[in-house]
Amino acid sequence: MRLRLVPEKTEIDFFAYRNLWLVFSGVLMLASVVIWLIMGLNFGIDFRGGTSIRTESPNPVVVGDYRSALAPLGLGDVSITEVFDPTTALGATEARNVAMIRIQAQDGDEAVTVETLESVRAALRGLDADIRFSSVESVGPKVSGELIRAAIIAVTLAILAVLFYIWLRFEWQFSLGAVAALVHDIVLTIGIFSLLQIRFDLAIIAALLTIVGYSLNDTVVVFDRVRENLRKYKKTALGNVLNISINETLSRTVMTSATTLVALISLFILGGDVIRGFVFAMIWGVIVGTYSSVFVASNLLLRLGVKRDWSDNAPSGGTQFAPKG
Repeated sequence: MRLRLVPEKTEIDFFAYRNLWLVFSGVLMLASVVIWLIMGLNFGIDFRGGTSIRTESPNPVVVGDYRSALAPLGLGDVSITEVFDPTTALGATEARNVAMIRIQAQDGDEAVTVETLESVRAALRGLDADIRFSSVESVGPKVSGELIRAAIIAVTLAILAVLFYIWLRFEWQFSLGAVAALVHDIVLTIGIFSLLQIRFDLAIIAALLTIVGYSLNDTVVVFDRVRENLRKYKKTALGNVLNISINETLSRTVMTSATTLVALISLFILGGDVIRGFVFAMIWGVIVGTYSSVFVASNLLLRLGVKRDWSDNAPSGGTQFAPKG
């Protein structure tokens, strides 16, 4: 017997309260924008500027101990990552356990001061007398500002590429529905990060781009079935065709989201502080992406209308509001 999270055949009316779902999504997006304007984002070192310190030691790196040693210094956002050293894997005579410590820029300073660096060195040497500091690099406000602009451009280009792709594969109505769902997911993700003040860095930008891809995949699966059913049920009302299509793909949608969430929740619990923000963004993105594929993209498609005859010789441009040809 195969495992099923939903029955093989469902007849759920996803559009019984379609106006309520659109209002609900609109309120969430508005609330996210307001929260972002009021509270802002808790930018990490990548966007705020700061200093990176690379350490080496013959002793194993224990991230928790490093963090405890630096906590009394009150440095704010401190990121500690153990770095794989390929020379150790190649049989180097002396094992080098490498860590990367990133400290946010302190108030009024473009980079961490010499006095602060000395305090960091003293604290870590108190933990590990054999530790060496191989490099110190600072990221100033100018570089961090360029990273912010590059991140905005990357997300915008991804959305435009999706708009163009869906337009070519389907029609413009599908394209607007898919992009509306993507914008909905990104705005809500930024809103929850602003509300909870979770560190927002380049890893979160990578998560946003991954969410775009995941949400698009969900939406395209539904839209592909809609296009097939538009040929099959030519005389059926568009709302009923959408309901049939969503119900037919519901089992796949729920199973994909559930299995993805199992892996992400495991990473969130066991993966440590370094990737926790990224994994949280992915968990949130899977949930809102699944929701938006059904209740945002499909709802907007129902309002815009689509061509009802998908045969090769059918004239284009017809919608539920205007006849073909």
